[in-house]
Amino acid sequence: MLSNAEIVLIGIILAALLVIISNRLRPDVVALIVLLALGISGLVTPQEALSGFSRSAVITIIGLFIITESLENAGVIQWIANRIRQIGRGSELRLVLLFMSTGALLSLVMNNIAAGAVLLPAAGQVGRDSNVRLSKLLIPLSFGTLVGGMATYFTTANIILSGILIDQKQTGLGMLDFLPTGGLIVLLSLAFMAVIGRRLLPDRESLSQTVSPRSLSRSLSETYHLGERLWEVRVPPTSDLVNTTLSQSQIGEELGITVLAIWRGSNAILAPEAHEVILVDDYLLVLGRWERVEKLTEWGLVCGRENTQLSGKRDYAVDLTEVIIPPRSNIVGKTLKDMRFRNKYGLTTVALWREGRSYRTDVGTTPLEVGDALLMVGPAQRIRALERDRDYLLLQSSHVHQPPLPHKAPWALLITALVVLASVLNILPLAEVMLTGAVAMVLAGCISMDEAYRTIEWRVVFLIAGMLPISIAMVNTGLGVRLGTILVGGLAPFGPLTLIAGLFLLTMLLTQIIGGQVAPLVIGPIAIATALQVGVSPQAMAVAVAIACSTAFLTPIAHAVNVLMMGPGGYSFGDFFKVGLGMTIVTFVGLIISLIIFWGI
Repeated sequence: MLSNAEIVLIGIILAALLVIISNRLRPDVVALIVLLALGISGLVTPQEALSGFSRSAVITIIGLFIITESLENAGVIQWIANRIRQIGRGSELRLVLLFMSTGALLSLVMNNIAAGAVLLPAAGQVGRDSNVRLSKLLIPLSFGTLVGGMATYFTTANIILSGILIDQKQTGLGMLDFLPTGGLIVLLSLAFMAVIGRRLLPDRESLSQTVSPRSLSRSLSETYHLGERLWEVRVPPTSDLVNTTLSQSQIGEELGITVLAIWRGSNAILAPEAHEVILVDDYLLVLGRWERVEKLTEWGLVCGRENTQLSGKRDYAVDLTEVIIPPRSNIVGKTLKDMRFRNKYGLTTVALWREGRSYRTDVGTTPLEVGDALLMVGPAQRIRALERDRDYLLLQSSHVHQPPLPHKAPWALLITALVVLASVLNILPLAEVMLTGAVAMVLAGCISMDEAYRTIEWRVVFLIAGMLPISIAMVNTGLGVRLGTILVGGLAPFGPLTLIAGLFLLTMLLTQIIGGQVAPLVIGPIAIATALQVGVSPQAMAVAVAIACSTAFLTPIAHAVNVLMMGPGGYSFGDFFKVGLGMTIVTFVGLIISLIIFWGI
């Protein structure tokens, strides 16, 4: 019979999960409500309710954010991305394995989302140079960062599970606890992707590839690529072309210019047909040499926009770029119109790609979501200005990003290496090691304190700190032991390996719905209690549950790095399931093998 305290706790947990799944409130807000509910109901003491903010898991995650940003500031990650651009041109198989393995390696020492974000532009560049579509590269990149996170301590779920072990008076986890099991899964995943997975990847053009000059007018581009640029021209009321079709205008026949797109108010017409009528105040995106485009002024057209003059010299040329809304962006939920985006940056948003669909109407009034891909056109200087804004991630740009502190790269590498070494050798508690590394980055000048505060993803910190008291409440009320007893009764007769496998599958399925940052906070206390009841190594159980939290392959919403890849890859939900099902099976098989070999289960 459940006690009143257990019933209240179950109600709080279920209500929180339902709100998170329904997306009615932000997860970090839900976490704070959970914290307050646990304290007010008396399920935890006031000190326990607030203890999440001082937990080693939270401190470790804060340190990880700062170290990751320091590596980016010093140009270490950019250097890796540049090397990939240089060596990556080649076959599709080579590129798939290159990006998947590089994503896995970067995830050993940095946040998964950051690893995916820094490699995304490199994938776009190398894919174009090698004529390999991004839909063939970005799922392997995303999955690579996820399996790489299984092989290191520096992953949110892994850090949380270690903290739950310590809370229950057990030995915490370290780097060497994850490396053998995760390393085996990485190798098996690479083999799967090389032999089977890449054949299941969609062969689909992304938004920018669909409307790029190369794909819309390949022959013209190949003929005149040395001298051709993109230009914007406006159709004023006095133009001779008003109310004529493109074929009647003779723009292509007489001037050798290709009209790639027309934007009319808030609508975009990509690859317009010959019978498309030109109207007053239309903007035409044309491809051709300037001496030919300039002749359009004789036809009554106006080159460029009134706000494109950035210096004393007028430059009417424009570029196309694809912009991704990253998970940490402050503009999520806002519209381009609300932000007065065109006035601020002088760029026109032509189209939006979301969950496998292209939107070309009223893009400016559509609230933006994480992973949205926006195709924009405008002067190169304006695009470079946008690239400096951390709320946007540019996938395609002729401008190569320059890190602010490249001379600090040796210091950043040395500090990171020492942090990893200290973690492996267990010289100090891991939270102290990460905090020491973060402070060292500040002292070495790799990052300023103001930048450090800005780079910390406080939404994640509050989410984890607010939800961590759930594990204390499960111990205080006995709910963790009770649920563990139920699991033991159902699975223990089939052996400890079946018990761990069952908890892995339960956690993995929950992760697809609520994500890998919340799942360990709910399942972790139950898993540890179950392991202690049957005499199974609680550390082995914690590693299995942590890896399940990174097995976020079946849906794009299971992990933010998947969401980040959806727009530029042109993916649908089904694409992730098709490839992710095999990855899930491979991960499960790798885990079972490692439990037998490395943990003696």
